[in-house]
Amino acid sequence: MKYNKLISIRRDLHRIPEIGFSEVRTQTYLKKILSQMPKQHLSLTEWKTGLLVFVEGTAPLRTIGYRTDIDGLPIEENTTYDFMSEHEGMMHACGHDLHMTIALGILHYFAENQPDDNLLFIFQPAEEGPGGAEPLLASAEFKKWKPDEIYALHIAPDYPVGTIATKPGLLFANTSELFIDLTGRGGHAARPHTANDMVVAASHLVTQLQTIVARNVDPLDSGVVTIGKITGGTKQNIIAEKARLEGTIRSLSIESMHEVKERIEALVRGIETGFTCESTIDWGANYCQVYNDEALTRDFMNFTERRSGVHLVECGEAMTGEDFGYFLEEIPGVMFWLGVDTPYGLHDSRIEPKEDAIQVAVDHMIEFFKSSRQSSES
Repeated sequence: MKYNKLISIRRDLHRIPEIGFSEVRTQTYLKKILSQMPKQHLSLTEWKTGLLVFVEGTAPLRTIGYRTDIDGLPIEENTTYDFMSEHEGMMHACGHDLHMTIALGILHYFAENQPDDNLLFIFQPAEEGPGGAEPLLASAEFKKWKPDEIYALHIAPDYPVGTIATKPGLLFANTSELFIDLTGRGGHAARPHTANDMVVAASHLVTQLQTIVARNVDPLDSGVVTIGKITGGTKQNIIAEKARLEGTIRSLSIESMHEVKERIEALVRGIETGFTCESTIDWGANYCQVYNDEALTRDFMNFTERRSGVHLVECGEAMTGEDFGYFLEEIPGVMFWLGVDTPYGLHDSRIEPKEDAIQVAVDHMIEFFKSSRQSSES
């Protein structure tokens, strides 16, 4: 697929971001692009708002999977693009428009040039939430073509174009959403003694939550507790009856995740007692760690190191969350960072990844999949 076509596809997809399990226009657009490819050795099936595309090999010894996520984020776009989001309050702020375009570019090559081994391209919905990987893995559609190994990438704003970064073992953290609701008694601002103020209770709780990593997580481990949103009250002279805290938890070990959650529960019980209120905790979506297969990652890194035009970096772990970790719990595989060189980070309304990275990834993965049969037989 020519460079100009890839860029056109990316920009089309950027215009139509949709949140998890609502990617109807996205699925329709993907099917349109797929309908333009040779179909002699392709099979396609839908799963919810996603797609699975099976490429039959000429003499298959295995099935290799390649997964891309397809959903956007509930973020109002603030870029300089002339192809900004057409969906108010939604944006591809995590690079999934690039991810999909790269997958289509790789798939197009193998639609025209039948591979030796089977390939399965997975266009997965709801990576940003509520989590599409886990139910997809359990589906009959996926089990029919379940791959023997699997690969995926994620754009990296802080790496230059041409950079591929990964490592064996732990790459991304365990993550959990966090929603805490506090309910007390509302009242008039002039009579605070007759009420139980949930804005004050929530404020105390936010401060206490920030002590968990500093005083309860092993200093040789790592964790994050972030409250990104607080809502409470209705008017400046009314004491709030309800308050809600929304946040996220990240940890590099399962043990630390359990410790953080236990400590949150204890602190919330203390708030109940101290402020005479009731509470509920909802952990939301939980994503397991992304743990790269040691042998496959070394093979991928060795291949990358030998290729001109790309620069390999053995990176450290990141507190990023990714539901690709569920695939890696069942199937050996590799996730890697792809440099896109932008000063704005993931989930930033101003992020503008450099589009040259698309061709870098397409070419690299085509060559890798072509060569991996030879390396596995040697």
